[in-house]
Amino acid sequence: MNCRVVVEAAVPVYDVETPDEAVRIAISKTGELLNPDLNYVEINMGERSCPHCGEELDPAFIAADESLVALELEMTVFNVEREEHASRIARKEIGQRLENIPLTVLEVEVIEEEDEEDETEAEEDVEVESESERDRDEDDEVLPEFEDLID
Repeated sequence: MNCRVVVEAAVPVYDVETPDEAVRIAISKTGELLNPDLNYVEINMGERSCPHCGEELDPAFIAADESLVALELEMTVFNVEREEHASRIARKEIGQRLENIPLTVLEVEVIEEEDEEDETEAEEDVEVESESERDRDEDDEVLPEFEDLID
């Protein structure tokens, strides 16, 4: 089973004045920490809302020119047994590169595997192999034997 896991990270950013600046710096900083080892992790702005009224808030909270930015990190985990296993793998992989940054698993979605596509791809592979075998047979007829070349 394959799963898509979304992890929320609280990334600290220093010496910023606006929420947009804080988000840009947080995404850049997170990208540097994850690359090149985890270049397949997608980095997006997090979504925050007021717990009392439900109003949407900026993903960055700024106080005294310092900010805490909510980012969503998304990755696909392959060949897992359960959703819990996928979330632990994602937290471990991302957490190893983002030291001292709190992580919370927001969502684990099972990716449906389409058997029909796999069967179609397998049939195409067989056709390609048979074509290459035919090409080899034709090449055998065109090329002279080694002993004939020596004479």
